[in-house]
Amino acid sequence: MGLLSGKATCNTHGQDSSYFLGWQEYEKNPYDEVQNPTGIIQMGLAENQLSFDFLESWLDRNPDAAGFKRDGRSIFRELALFQDYHGLPAFKKALVEFMSEIRGNKVTFDTSKIVLTAGATSANETLMFCLAEPGEAFLLPTPYYPGFDRDLKWRTGVEIVPIQCTSLNGFQITETALEEAYQLAQKRHLKVKGVLVTNPSNPLGTTMSRNELNLLVNFITEKNIHLISDEIYSGTVFSSPGFVSIMEILKDRNCENTQVWNRVHIVYSLSKDLGLPGFRVGAIYSNDDMVVAAATKMSSFGLVSSQTQYLLSALLSDKKFAQNYISENKKRLKQRHRKLVSGLEKAGISCLKSNAGLFCWVDMRHLLSSNTFEAEMELWKKIVYDVKLNISPGSSCHCTEPGWFRVCFANMSEDTLKLSMQRLKAFVDSITTTLHNQSNHQSIKNSRRRSLTKWVFRLSFDDRMTGER
Repeated sequence: MGLLSGKATCNTHGQDSSYFLGWQEYEKNPYDEVQNPTGIIQMGLAENQLSFDFLESWLDRNPDAAGFKRDGRSIFRELALFQDYHGLPAFKKALVEFMSEIRGNKVTFDTSKIVLTAGATSANETLMFCLAEPGEAFLLPTPYYPGFDRDLKWRTGVEIVPIQCTSLNGFQITETALEEAYQLAQKRHLKVKGVLVTNPSNPLGTTMSRNELNLLVNFITEKNIHLISDEIYSGTVFSSPGFVSIMEILKDRNCENTQVWNRVHIVYSLSKDLGLPGFRVGAIYSNDDMVVAAATKMSSFGLVSSQTQYLLSALLSDKKFAQNYISENKKRLKQRHRKLVSGLEKAGISCLKSNAGLFCWVDMRHLLSSNTFEAEMELWKKIVYDVKLNISPGSSCHCTEPGWFRVCFANMSEDTLKLSMQRLKAFVDSITTTLHNQSNHQSIKNSRRRSLTKWVFRLSFDDRMTGER
């Protein structure tokens, strides 16, 4: 043991979270329509598989891109030797234009301010290395993506201080919650270096309001700290209110020539909007030249392959395809979201009203045996092991209220989603029947007890009357 580093032997990776434990159980017994129809259905994975046919049809029509050719001639050798960590200029140009398209072209992005990374995980960790020292802190609104405990803290030594949000206002950020989190960090002797938010939210599936975004800009301006806006779900907004990027807020407030302009950073990825997590394409966008320079150097530890950049530069440069994809993908997400919500309602379960993402924030508080996180874990284990659905408990997302769960809907077929809802409804019906029977049994016991009490009272009264006579 002494031959290994503390990093190798410590238990701060977060792998023991119920979020990851659910995945492990799924991998032991994965559902398959033919091979394993009674297996666990994966509803804890935020993947977008609804529009693969669009991507596949584009590849069929553009064989040169997939075959690493340009004008019919192979560029395999060129791509095989390309190692510049600044990235392919054509891909960076296509990526920033795609980011603008998703935001309704209300904002534009400069290719000189973007850093390519191997996914959003790498982007967020790189920003931690750039903006904070070990032992310093970032504030994150709860509930938040469980992987942040790994991505932001494990190798960087940065601490996370929660901004406690509640269901009373739909888990929106408030000025009071921000200040309380800041004061909590102060009490723990932690220097706060910034706030990190996901917009749209993972796990809530909601977009942040302009009021919240302005509140955040006011807060970081007052405290002289950074803001990271993780916008990897920006292309999944399928109904109103629409998505508002933090960059749009800064431009509306004419922040270009202020200090806060350099203290706001955006994280983006193609894992959710295009459904390509395996391609490992992420990005940091920052107006701070020093952050861009440092992050670019650090990106050499997690580059995006030149083959991937070439293929995606061709795909994203096809403007007609990009526009059609964004539009059709949103329609499909909306339809699938509606099916999940409908299935939950049939099971007597509601969820937070949402308009984005690949999941719903589901309210199962009424199914808890008590209002505790122990009861939440008890319910979660029944759903995983008995119902055979892997969903993510709210406690893994640091939610302050027991009984909330994140349930994904875009990583499976429609038939599989239907089966998952049938399983869940049968489970809820069994709980309801059990509770009803227990209630009836208790009512009978209480009735008998009351009858016995009346009989004893009458007997005692009759004896007393007899004695008086």
